[in-house]
Amino acid sequence: MTSFQSSLFPPLPVNTRKLLDTVPSLIDKVFPLPSRFRSTLPGTVAELSRLLTSGRGERGLSYLNHPPFLSAYIRYFFPWNLYRLCRLLVSLDLSLKAHDCITDLGSGSLTFVCALWISCPELRSLPLEFRCIDLSSPAMEAGKKFFAALCADNNNWIVHTIKGEIGKVKAKPAALVCAINVFNEMFGDLSRSGSQRMTYNASKAVRLLKEYGQVSSSFLIVEPGIPRCGEFLSALRRGLMEKGYTMLSPCTHNKDCPFPGGKTASGKNRWCHFAFPTDDAPKLLHKLSKDAKLPKERAVLSFLFAESLSKKQARLPQDPEKTMRVRIMSDAIILPENRFGRYACSEQGLVLLTGERSTVKNIPSGALVKALVLGERDPKSGALMACL
Repeated sequence: MTSFQSSLFPPLPVNTRKLLDTVPSLIDKVFPLPSRFRSTLPGTVAELSRLLTSGRGERGLSYLNHPPFLSAYIRYFFPWNLYRLCRLLVSLDLSLKAHDCITDLGSGSLTFVCALWISCPELRSLPLEFRCIDLSSPAMEAGKKFFAALCADNNNWIVHTIKGEIGKVKAKPAALVCAINVFNEMFGDLSRSGSQRMTYNASKAVRLLKEYGQVSSSFLIVEPGIPRCGEFLSALRRGLMEKGYTMLSPCTHNKDCPFPGGKTASGKNRWCHFAFPTDDAPKLLHKLSKDAKLPKERAVLSFLFAESLSKKQARLPQDPEKTMRVRIMSDAIILPENRFGRYACSEQGLVLLTGERSTVKNIPSGALVKALVLGERDPKSGALMACL
């Protein structure tokens, strides 16, 4: 009885994919790299990757002001972030209208602006105003140069870049406030944050989002799909809901989060994140990834899309008592008696969805499916049992 209601990461439209394929060559055109530096680029990419992960304690907030790192970021991290964001944006209803203002917190190289242009062609004719805030002027200037080349200066969007610290610079109240890969850097190493500190940081993030928004603003927050970022987003979700905000995606409900992060009783992490294959990412980007020994077969992210009013929230049709809609969260797992399952999120809490191997494994991450409630719970996880 599998029924796919929606997918968070549908295949990219043909024109979007074609435009994404041009990104690496367009970067080379806008930012020509002398041949003597090309041989060291993979090593610089690998070192920057280390500083962004295991060596983040050695990295300052202004690391993009260092020319070699900025070049590596623009050629590797920027296009990968563009790709992840495009895969997400094609499924979100941002409900932007003419003359709306969008504020991008920690915008870096204007990743959100560029991803929106690539993935949402229906918005290109709208007069929109963007206010991009970041500590790194070189990163923002690089982003403006790339965006100008991307749209060939033939657009109705006005982009302002503002150098400064988030919360200390002012911006026009925005219809949409974005924070893409920002809070994990702003609040340091989230993996070392205790639950009390995590809650405090989430409350601070809520305050910052509200500070740049207006009465009916929407918020889009995207973070790396690692356990502590998922835990932070769950705390942020809770903080937003306490202030009257409604979750639009990926949540199917506004009840307690079944994937709050942290260790379960069995010692495993259970956090909200999504993974999808990168087969349709630019081939030149895959080549650089391979040369840097950072191959990416899958992209992973965690995100929240919320608003202050519930008028835009999708109202799913009521199902019969024994069926419900669930959001697929985990990879397939092997269950006793040669069964297979996927953990899922629902308004009734954590769900363990079971079925035939081929069916269960082929459900895309983040898909919304209709399931039959079995009326029992998994003894290991405590999840409500359901089947396809």
